[in-house]
Amino acid sequence: MAKYLVLAIFIVVINFIQSFFLPSGGIYADSLSYFGIASDLPNPVTNLFPLGYPTMLRLFFEIFGDFFWASKALNTLMITVILLFSYFKRFYFKETVLLLAGKTALFVFSIAISESLFVFLLYFLIYYLYKILNDNKSSYKDAISASLILFAMFTVRYSGIYVYLSVVAFAGFLLIKGKDKSKIKEIGLFVLLSGFGIAGYLLFNLMEFGSFTGENLRGKPAEILTIYVIRDLLGLANSVNPYIGLKPSSNSFASMAFQFFVLLIDTFVFIYLIRYFKKAKETSLHYFHILLWVIATVYAVSLLISGWLQQIEEMNIRMMAATNVCIFFSFLILYYKNLRSDKVVFRVGCFFLIFNTAYSLKNPVNYFQNRKQIEPQMSKFSHKKYIYIDERFEAEIPTKYVIPIINKTFEYKHTNNQKGDVKQSIVGTLNPKIKWLKYDTIKDKSQVLYTSEVVLK
Repeated sequence: MAKYLVLAIFIVVINFIQSFFLPSGGIYADSLSYFGIASDLPNPVTNLFPLGYPTMLRLFFEIFGDFFWASKALNTLMITVILLFSYFKRFYFKETVLLLAGKTALFVFSIAISESLFVFLLYFLIYYLYKILNDNKSSYKDAISASLILFAMFTVRYSGIYVYLSVVAFAGFLLIKGKDKSKIKEIGLFVLLSGFGIAGYLLFNLMEFGSFTGENLRGKPAEILTIYVIRDLLGLANSVNPYIGLKPSSNSFASMAFQFFVLLIDTFVFIYLIRYFKKAKETSLHYFHILLWVIATVYAVSLLISGWLQQIEEMNIRMMAATNVCIFFSFLILYYKNLRSDKVVFRVGCFFLIFNTAYSLKNPVNYFQNRKQIEPQMSKFSHKKYIYIDERFEAEIPTKYVIPIINKTFEYKHTNNQKGDVKQSIVGTLNPKIKWLKYDTIKDKSQVLYTSEVVLK
């Protein structure tokens, strides 16, 4: 147990300090949108994103007075609470530690995105659904708690409705199978209460903003090109992989060849996971594991289709976070059930925690140094309402890498490492009221801060 406690501490520390060595501190365009909504509270002006995550950011902002530190404190608190809860409740602590050592947790808890809070709530939803399906004593309190958590998930990410649909589908499965009536009643109560909560939030959005989920603000869906369909399918397939999530943004032949190589690995991983899932039939947790896989499948497919119908980013670690967490947690629980030695799985978890951390920091930059350069300039931009990256194409700087042993070099342009993106992120963090623009459409250019006006050496 001691080695898991040590690993848990390392996980918290790594997630806390990792973004200090990223050019923008783990703050990206969506982060700025959340900061903007948070700064507008209690009078939000948009429902493009739900209010759950911005509300939590605002609460921590009131303590720290800075959205960067607010997001860091929130992430650190959430990952610490999960570990402490798992340890003291004796809820699969070893499995939880290795779950948090995987690619999804390392990604979502180290930067400022709503998936961190979404995954945090998902963990506790899984706990209460576990209790509903496996406790001998029937308790409607668990169903009420689970429904409140799922409602909260929907207020964090609208994709929470796909988790709701997953449980509805599972409830139908239980009815067909004729599972214990008390369990069906608890699941039914959960579906009913969470459904009312979600419907109530949608009604609030409609009355307050004139749309259910900001669908009128997302713009028309991008043209569905074959290459993007392929990339989405590759991203969906990669959701089964607990550790490897490398996905270059380039569509070059070399990049796509590499991604198909990762797909080959994902296929072998999926076959391996299915072997363990079949073993669930031999345990008392059979229906619990079915539920986790139903959530994973329905969520992934629904989000994939949603991505083709709406203006959202392609499938990746972030978008597939819930799917990966459910599948990986199911596997770990089954793996540890009849385990004679945990040496292999523990060492693999440690290795990939180090590998993924090193990969994300392969070109470390001092975020605070970047921020220190930009902060004194902010006073002269106080009248600006918008920020636009006007040096996206003109100033793209490739990063050069050297392959050890063979001593070959190659260059790759990292989107989030470009100066324009870094400037936008830091400016938006220091002044969350300034709104980032995807397109330079504002007629009064005096209101727009162009990133080329910001000095960053």
